[in-house]
Amino acid sequence: MRYRTAAVLLAMVILAFAADLALGSVRVPLDDLLAILTGRPASRPVFTQIVLSLRLPKALTAIVAGAALAVSGLEMQTLFRNPLAGPFVLGVNAGASLGVAIVVLVFGGVGAAAMLPDVGLSGDLGVIAAAMIGAAAVMVLVVAVGRLVRSIVTLLVLGLLIGYAASAAVSMLMHFSAADRIQAFVVWTFGSFGSVGWSRLGVMSGVVGVGLVIAGALVKPLNALLLGESQAVSLGVRPARVRTLLVLSTALLAGAVTAFCGPITFIGVAVPHLVRSRMQSADHRRLIPAVIAVGALVALLADIVSGLPGSDARLPLNAVTSLLGAPVVALAVMRAERLSAHRGAS
Repeated sequence: MRYRTAAVLLAMVILAFAADLALGSVRVPLDDLLAILTGRPASRPVFTQIVLSLRLPKALTAIVAGAALAVSGLEMQTLFRNPLAGPFVLGVNAGASLGVAIVVLVFGGVGAAAMLPDVGLSGDLGVIAAAMIGAAAVMVLVVAVGRLVRSIVTLLVLGLLIGYAASAAVSMLMHFSAADRIQAFVVWTFGSFGSVGWSRLGVMSGVVGVGLVIAGALVKPLNALLLGESQAVSLGVRPARVRTLLVLSTALLAGAVTAFCGPITFIGVAVPHLVRSRMQSADHRRLIPAVIAVGALVALLADIVSGLPGSDARLPLNAVTSLLGAPVVALAVMRAERLSAHRGAS
């Protein structure tokens, strides 16, 4: 059953990946798509340009971002034992937003041409640097606090307070900024996979890769912590060290995605909860690969829908992830609840 589920998820990700490459304002026929991906000439040269220069890096970015957000959400839900916890509960998202707000709202951004709505602020190197610095600053602060406090609840509250403080600073900057700068910042908050490009995809993937390696190394300690902190200590797990590594991994994963793609919502909260409810398992050896696949799948589907195939317009990515994803997850959770109640009754 485990291998069949993995095969089904892999097939769905491949199909969604192909659809993301083929669909858009210009539809690329399947035979041309296969020709392009295998290095053969397409029937029209423009198809090659569209796929290799625009859609392929965008689809790969969606896969990397979806996987990163899903794993970071799983880590936070395990750490805080709360299904509503997401990768941004520690304020990393707010820190990145504050960095971008300072660059865009105070200094007018770096490279104004990159701030057009159809390109997105994420394509601006100065904005990316500001977001990474903001996320890193919050990460360092949360890690330092995590070493000083013992309570997980205290860490969660402090993370939320840091996020609220950063959001308040952003609101104040917006209040005193010009309308065109506010518009540029709002466009960035919509989120986008299409502004990373080949030149920065490698950097983003490298940072995410480090975060995923740390998450993979924490599989056994995470499973031990599910037994309770005292039991985990008896098994040789050091909770403080695991907590620090979890915060570091989550900050790298969520911070990289926010810096390069903007604040992508919903995926980090919904995907881990959906996978847990469907798999009925708490084993992170199974959960981490599953959330990587489902996170990539959800991100690809959201990118397809936001692109409005056949139209030149695009929908805000965050609106698509929330409006389309929330009902699906709600139905899945309700179905899992009914199955659990049925098993309890029987």
